[in-house]
Amino acid sequence: MQRDELVAWLDDYLDVRSIPDKSLNGLQVEGRDEVRKVVVAVDASYNTFEAAVARGADMVVVHHGLFWGSPLPIAGPHARRVKLLLDNEVSLYACHLPLDAHEEVGNNWGLARQLGLTDLEGFVPLARTFLGVKGRFPEPLSLPGLAERVERTLGEQVLVHAGGPDPVTTLGIVSGGAAWEVVQAAKEGLDAFLTGEPKHETFYESYERGISSLFAGHYMTETVGVQLLAEKLEATFGLATEFVMLPTGL
Repeated sequence: MQRDELVAWLDDYLDVRSIPDKSLNGLQVEGRDEVRKVVVAVDASYNTFEAAVARGADMVVVHHGLFWGSPLPIAGPHARRVKLLLDNEVSLYACHLPLDAHEEVGNNWGLARQLGLTDLEGFVPLARTFLGVKGRFPEPLSLPGLAERVERTLGEQVLVHAGGPDPVTTLGIVSGGAAWEVVQAAKEGLDAFLTGEPKHETFYESYERGISSLFAGHYMTETVGVQLLAEKLEATFGLATEFVMLPTGL
């Protein structure tokens, strides 16, 4: 498949231009013209790119790219990352908030379905869409049972701030570093809120607002979208894909 054709499809499918974002979403580094294999990963790191080259990738698609707002000198580790891609003619495509928000392959909607939530609705307004998702369990889950289900789904130990009702019927999800969205979840009357990493300054919000917070890792909560996108690329174009797992523990 031609690189530019794939990039145009990704831009349109992920709607990368309609959501304000510090990330430079879209093609960040241009590689060879033909794409036969795509490696997907969470982070644009040197070891991600090494793994992609070793696996014969023509393109790497990541959630966290190399460029964020202000210009960054092509020097030091940043230069080495870019050089590795250019030397091996590997393209880099990044999609941050649009991949969180996407209703088919997004981190949040994807995780909600994996956890068995129903009656899904957008949660936390973002431009013309919503960043996260909220839903309902067909049968209420105990709070420890919900934590265990999240751990089985993502493979990450879950930290729980048990400030809300038990059992849990309703849950809001925003992947990554969204601890403050517990306030919005509480305002919407949800029983619990799931995100990636905790913040010290939000610790008491759960207990004082009567809602439980669950933290399943910034990295692990954002492995969902790139893997779903890889499945979409395989089904739509017959491209070979591979997910590179390089957890940060955060």
